[in-house]
Amino acid sequence: MTSSAEALVLIGPMGAGKTSVGRRVAKALGTTFTDTDIVLVREHGPIPQIFAEHGEGHFRRVERDAVRASLVAGGVVSLGGGAILDPETRNDLRAHRVVLLTVQPRVVAARLRDDSRPLLAGDDAMRRWTAIYAERRPLYEEVADATFDTSSGPLQAVVDAIATWARTPTPTEEHA
Repeated sequence: MTSSAEALVLIGPMGAGKTSVGRRVAKALGTTFTDTDIVLVREHGPIPQIFAEHGEGHFRRVERDAVRASLVAGGVVSLGGGAILDPETRNDLRAHRVVLLTVQPRVVAARLRDDSRPLLAGDDAMRRWTAIYAERRPLYEEVADATFDTSSGPLQAVVDAIATWARTPTPTEEHA
C-alpha cells in the first residue's frame, strides 16, 4: 500500500469473498485485517437481529460508524455489501484505495447456500441477490480503483494479484 494512513478497502456484493480474500491479502501485505460486519456483530449483536429490532436505517448508521473507525485504523478493511449505499461512506472511501470484488451469480448460488443474511432471507434468494447487485453495482464502480473477479481459478491467484496491485501505485484498472 502506498501510505500507512491509507486503508486498502474491499467492497462488493454478498458472496464475492471479501472476508476470505481480505484476510489473505492482509497477511500477504503484513498488515491488519478488519471486517466491518464482524465489528458490527461484536458491538451491536447479530446483523439479522439489528435489522429485525431496529430496521435497515439504524443498521446503516451504525455500519457507517464502524466503517469510519476501521478506515482510521488502516490496514485491509472489508465492508459489508451495502455499506456503499451511504453517501458519507462513499465520500470517506475517496481517501483510500478501493478494490471491487465481483462474482458470477452461479458461483454466488453455491457460496450462499444455507446463509443467514437478512436481505436474502426466504424464497428466491438468488433473484433478490441479482436485484440487489444490479442496484448497487453503479455505486461499487463509482468508488472502486480496481476490480478483481473471484468467480474462477484459485483464490490465492486473486489474493496475489490484489497484493501486487496494492504495493504499486497504478491507475484505475480492471482485472479478470
